[in-house]
Amino acid sequence: MSQKRFYSTENRRITTRFNIRKMRRWQVLQLNPSTKGRIAFWWQLFMFLVSSIAVAAIVIDYGFVLDEGETQMIHNIYRFTWWVYILSYIVRLILQWRDIKRKAVWMTLFSGLLLFLSALPRFITLNESWMWLSGVWNILLHNLFLIFVICYFALIEVSRGVVSFINKKTNPATLMAVCFAVIILFGALLLLLPRSTLDHIRLPVVDALFVSTSAVCVTGLSTVDIAQTFSTEGMIIIALLIQIGGLGVMTITSFFAMFFMGGTGLFNQFALRDMVGSEQFSSLISTLLYILGFTFVIEVIGAFGIWLSIHSTMGMTLREEIFFSIFHSISAFCNAGFSTMSGNLGNEAIITNHNGFFLVISILIILGGIGFPILMNIKRLCGYHLRKLLHRLLKRDGAMPRYTHITNINTRIVLIMTMILLSVGTVAIAILEWNGAFDGMPTFDKIVHSFFNAVAPRTAGFNSVDLGHFSILTILLYILLMWIGGASQSTAGGIKVNTFAVALANLMAVIRGRDSVTLFQREIAADSVRRASAVLFGSIITIVIFFVSIVALEPDLPVDGLLFEVVSAFGTVGSSLNITPLLSSNSKVLILILMFVGRVGMITVLMSFLRHGSSPKYRFPKDNVIIN
Repeated sequence: MSQKRFYSTENRRITTRFNIRKMRRWQVLQLNPSTKGRIAFWWQLFMFLVSSIAVAAIVIDYGFVLDEGETQMIHNIYRFTWWVYILSYIVRLILQWRDIKRKAVWMTLFSGLLLFLSALPRFITLNESWMWLSGVWNILLHNLFLIFVICYFALIEVSRGVVSFINKKTNPATLMAVCFAVIILFGALLLLLPRSTLDHIRLPVVDALFVSTSAVCVTGLSTVDIAQTFSTEGMIIIALLIQIGGLGVMTITSFFAMFFMGGTGLFNQFALRDMVGSEQFSSLISTLLYILGFTFVIEVIGAFGIWLSIHSTMGMTLREEIFFSIFHSISAFCNAGFSTMSGNLGNEAIITNHNGFFLVISILIILGGIGFPILMNIKRLCGYHLRKLLHRLLKRDGAMPRYTHITNINTRIVLIMTMILLSVGTVAIAILEWNGAFDGMPTFDKIVHSFFNAVAPRTAGFNSVDLGHFSILTILLYILLMWIGGASQSTAGGIKVNTFAVALANLMAVIRGRDSVTLFQREIAADSVRRASAVLFGSIITIVIFFVSIVALEPDLPVDGLLFEVVSAFGTVGSSLNITPLLSSNSKVLILILMFVGRVGMITVLMSFLRHGSSPKYRFPKDNVIIN
């Protein structure tokens, strides 16, 4: 053997022995999958507990009046939680940097920036040459900024837990119902805090639970006077509950989870697609972004419009006007119907000479009631025609692609049914109440209030006049509008205009002897027709059961007022004939259950209790049932 070959063979042996020793050491350091899973589980549980303690500390800090020792203890919890989040972020960044999805990189960097900004003034002291940064340093050192950072990361940990729970193939209907129930209970606890109510008021538990349910279910019914019961902090809590209920708990948590974690499982994507009304998986992220984007932009513009319509006319300070505008913009777009004024929007301070205010509120209600899928479809339609116009103005070469059926059938149904209901409602209310409830108003005010009161029963719940002054025919029209409600996948309630339109189309198909149900030159799927019939029939059964139960519990109250109350609760409207405060505790519980069923959906509630069975692979012989 030559010397060269001997050294080559020996080097290979040494290299092989070195690689084997290196591999063995790596195998010792590397954990098996089961150990990794246990560590990940306990770490996630630890972070969840830390986040829960931090949230509880924030609630106690701002909900109760604390002495110096208790305040110091709360601040120690803040600092401990902040250090835990910093260490957790650094460890995850080191160990999982390669696993971070491309879509989550920017949110990861934003999280790191928040931690860096919160740490910067705590470790670096400004010298005289940098004193111009003292204002920024004071903001970063402020306790509110630290609480914001803690809340941000606590939301991340909650989102991780939600997504992990979803990915275990939990029934989406069950998950949605549980999420709403948890938020309602948490909101009730927040409303029971001493700082949430005025100094001389002790809110009963059933009333706190009722108001929380009404806010999360964007109903608007209340057993107490909001303005005379809750402080500014309590109204902020109500506004947040309305916003969460309007957007949907699943939408909010899933949005943050998909950004903070970089993605979700396939089962979760199916659930999310059905929740937000997306037609394909690739658009889920953009759909969720559009939902939050549309909400933020519309509510900001609406708040500005409200502020312009009330500025210097109601004897408020600028701060009070801004809070009033933001609260009512959120309440109107989410179709909640809550107001910070006694007597709702029928208060003497705003009932006259504020037509602009009522028109802005009406527009917000309509936009919230037509739904996010419709808004997105309108956005695509406007974008297409805008590009087409620019193409013609700029005289670009080449033909622009032409698209047909940009406006889908759901958009046509919702827009046409909305226009029909609003037009008929406005004309009917104007005719019925021109010399009745609207007597004494100027002509233009009568027209505006007729339009407003046609919009409000489509699950908004605001009232500009005392509904007890309306005639019986107007009340019946109100009940019909409340029962129909707004559009599917919107902040509105009721059986939805989509369901009502399909049921009418089915009726016309039966009358004309046709085998298929058609709308706008499209055949409606048999499953949609079956679901429409089920929702229609189920809503009537639900209303009858709750109506009979409450009539039995409240024999001294007027029957028409109780029927109005039941339909209003089921449709998550919030209008009332001044019956709500007179209900007993048992009736309040039934109404809040009905609000929950109306918001989550009767079909969803039933599906959460029943297991889905597989379709049989056989068919029974067909037969006809005599129906006449």
